[in-house]
Amino acid sequence: MRRMTVAARSIEEVPVIRRTLAFALLVALVAVPARADDKQEIQRLQVQVATLQVQVSDLLRLGQDNQREIKRLNEALAEQTQLVRKLVQDQRLQLESLQTAMRENGERLAEMGERLQGLQGSALPPAGYAPAPTAAPGAATDPAAPGATPPAGAAAPPPRELYTQAYADFARGNYDLAIQGFQEYLRNYSGTDFADNAQYWIGECLYGKLKYEEAIEAWNGLLRDYAASDKLPDARVKKGMALEKLGRRSQAQLEYRFVVERFPNTQAARIAREKLNPQQ
Repeated sequence: MRRMTVAARSIEEVPVIRRTLAFALLVALVAVPARADDKQEIQRLQVQVATLQVQVSDLLRLGQDNQREIKRLNEALAEQTQLVRKLVQDQRLQLESLQTAMRENGERLAEMGERLQGLQGSALPPAGYAPAPTAAPGAATDPAAPGATPPAGAAAPPPRELYTQAYADFARGNYDLAIQGFQEYLRNYSGTDFADNAQYWIGECLYGKLKYEEAIEAWNGLLRDYAASDKLPDARVKKGMALEKLGRRSQAQLEYRFVVERFPNTQAARIAREKLNPQQ
């Protein structure tokens, strides 16, 4: 009896199982197209992602290329800017050197003219000059006669004549007469263009007389009283040379360095460099 009951239950459960399997099959049949559609969608999205990745890679590569090109252009621009600056600096230095050379040549020509005029003035008597008659023995000398020593308080000669004569005395090595002439020039014409030159040549005369301390004082007077003089570089160098003569080498080097730094394109600076580097 019990076996019959179990068999009956088994027979009753068969439709349920069949219905369950049918439902499962139906679900499977419905799910299959859905999974295929999802797969195609995924594949389509994968294609789009791959395309975007390629595009992003292309954009990144293009950006890198642009950065390299910008860097190259910046470097080229920097080189061109540096080149232009160097050209401008070289032109400025050439212009300064040319101006210095022209000024130095002008000074040399002026000094040569002064020397020539001094030599001519010392070799030839002035126009209208007549030799003084020889005085009889014991006769008094007429102060107004030509060639007589001018009385005290007489007017000084014209500035050009006085300066030229003093420079001619310096050129001939008559340092004492030259110093007197330049000092007289400064007493009477201290505000003229050649006053600083006269002060400088007094120092040169004293240097020629081996009076180095006095020469330094004369050049210090030039540096103090004529701060805008074009003789400053020469005075500084000669002051350094006088200091060296006195054994004050360190002070002399300060003068040489000052000239090199402040007046680099002058003849005085070239002399100063030779003094600073005697081995070269």
